[in-house]
Amino acid sequence: MTAIDVHTHCEVSRDGHVSLSPELLEASAAYFKAGGPRQPTVDETAAYYRERRMAAVVFTVDAEHLTGHPRIRNEEVAEACAAHGDVLIPFASIDPHRGRAGVREARRLVRDHGVRGFKFHPSLQGFAPDDRIAYPLYEAIEEMGVPALFHSGQTGIGAGVRGGGGIRLRYSNPMLVDDVAVDFPDLTIILAHPSFPWQDEALAVATHKPLVHIDLSGWSPKYFPPQLIRYANTLLQDKVLFGSDYPVLTPDRWLADFAALDIKPGVRSKILKDNAARVLGLADDKETIA
Repeated sequence: MTAIDVHTHCEVSRDGHVSLSPELLEASAAYFKAGGPRQPTVDETAAYYRERRMAAVVFTVDAEHLTGHPRIRNEEVAEACAAHGDVLIPFASIDPHRGRAGVREARRLVRDHGVRGFKFHPSLQGFAPDDRIAYPLYEAIEEMGVPALFHSGQTGIGAGVRGGGGIRLRYSNPMLVDDVAVDFPDLTIILAHPSFPWQDEALAVATHKPLVHIDLSGWSPKYFPPQLIRYANTLLQDKVLFGSDYPVLTPDRWLADFAALDIKPGVRSKILKDNAARVLGLADDKETIA
């Protein structure tokens, strides 16, 4: 494997059910102006990454509480990834508003379905990361030793929709995740995306808290803020991870633009693969990702 993409989405189920309402998906498509397939199946995603000799973390987003739109089942995503275990790594998404039922589901997904991490989208799920409603779920995830990946910064979902589709951007300020890193010091955390307009906050949290990392998904590298590139090259070279946000941004475009950045050769390999292998517990797992 030449790279591990830690941020890709499953947006359609086997029976054609999509992960968000048509209105929110259309707003996201307009915001990103992205090429490539909008809603590839997990099988199509596997073929895409296998052709490129890459691995990919795959997840959906459970936002049923805020949006009222039924989620894609985590079990389906995990089972589909298991059929492509040479290239796909399953994450799950559980809305913290599911309470104790969500905690039981998280434990079952790791134990019985091979899930290797959990995705949170605070703005889309309608909760502040430091809200105690989510703490039982964090506790279970920390205990099971798998990472929690938090969307951070602005989101294209709801952009241009009346009232932003009810999506509150302030929930995705990385400083709210700082409290989580304090209260759950053994929880591995990934802050997703360059965190516009809170890039400096994300860098501060990742520099200060030992188990907080940053993935670089959702933006073409040619638009990365200069301070993000500087920290990725130096202080955070072991804590920055390649992510694309596929299918809204393809790894082909991301990698082409990343090649043009002034990144030290030794750091480049860390960002593209080595850091993710360590964070995901794949470094010594020869049966999963070679």
